Amino acid sequence: MTQNLVYLNGEYVPAAEAKISIFDGAISLGMTITESTRTFAHQPFRLRDHLERLYLSLKAARFDAGMTLDQMEQLTLEVWEKNRPHYPAETDAWIIHNITPGQWVPSSGQKPPESKPTVMIVTLPLDLSYWAEFYRTGCHAVTPFTRVQPAQSLDARIKNRSRFIYSMAESEVKLVDPMAQSLILDTDGFLSENKGGNFFLVTQGCIKTPSTINCLNGISRQTIFQLASQLEIPIQECQLLPYDVTTADEAFFTSTPYCIMPATKFNGITVGTGEVGPITRKLLSAWSQLVGIDIQEQAQQSLS
Repeated sequence: MTQNLVYLNGEYVPAAEAKISIFDGAISLGMTITESTRTFAHQPFRLRDHLERLYLSLKAARFDAGMTLDQMEQLTLEVWEKNRPHYPAETDAWIIHNITPGQWVPSSGQKPPESKPTVMIVTLPLDLSYWAEFYRTGCHAVTPFTRVQPAQSLDARIKNRSRFIYSMAESEVKLVDPMAQSLILDTDGFLSENKGGNFFLVTQGCIKTPSTINCLNGISRQTIFQLASQLEIPIQECQLLPYDVTTADEAFFTSTPYCIMPATKFNGITVGTGEVGPITRKLLSAWSQLVGIDIQEQAQQSLS
C-alpha cells in the first residue's frame, strides 16, 4: 500500500521511500530480531505478548531497541493509527517489527561507537487467500530434507528474521506437492515447526505439540493452550516423531496470519479420516469467538 507510513528510526516515511544502509547489521551480518502481529477487526491481537517476546529475543541477542517496552507499545499503536484509515473495514493488517543492532564495519565486524539500533515498524494488508481453502480441505504437511538449527547453535525461542533454512525447506516440499506445507524435523528426527508456525496433532482426544526446546514459543501456540483449557481438552508438550503424525486422528499448524491451518495429509498419507477433525473445528470456532471474527469466513472473502 503506497499510502502506508513506515516508522524508521524516529521518522515516518512513505513505504516506497523507506531505506536502510547497506552496512546495517541486517544486511552485513544477517542480524535482525523480528515480530509479526495481526489485527482482528482492526484491533491488534495480543500485541503486548508479541512485544514482550520481542524484548526477550533482543536480550538473548545482546542488543536493544533504544526504548522501553512501554514506549515500543505506544509507538506501535501510533504507527497503526496513522495507517489504519487506509484499510477498508474488511481488511486486517500485519504489524511487523524489525530491529537490528545498527551499522557494523564489515571488515572487522565491529560496531562503530556512534551506531544506534535500527528500528522499523511496518503495517501491511493481511492477504489470507493463500490459506483460505485449507480451512475446508486441510493442507498437505511434508517433511523436507533440511533440518532446523539445533538449540545449541541458535535457540529457536529467539525470533529472528533469517528465513534461509525455512525457505530451503519450503522449496524442498514444493517438489513433492506445489501446495505442501513444510513440517521440519530437528537433527534427532523429532518434529519441530514449519516456516512460520507451530504444529499440533490430536490422538485419542488429546492435543500434542513439540516442546519449545526445538521450536518457537508461538503466540498462536499459546492461544491454543488457552483455548484447550477453556474447552477442557487435554493438551501436552512432548517429543513427537513422524510416526505420531501418520497415526494421529487430526493435525494442524498455528501461526499469526491464519491462526489454525488444518493438515489432512502427511507425506502422502491421509491423516485420520482425511477431513478436518472435530477438535480442530472446535478450536477454530473458539478462536473466532475470542476475536469476534469468523476466521474461516474472512479467509474465504479474501478470494473474491
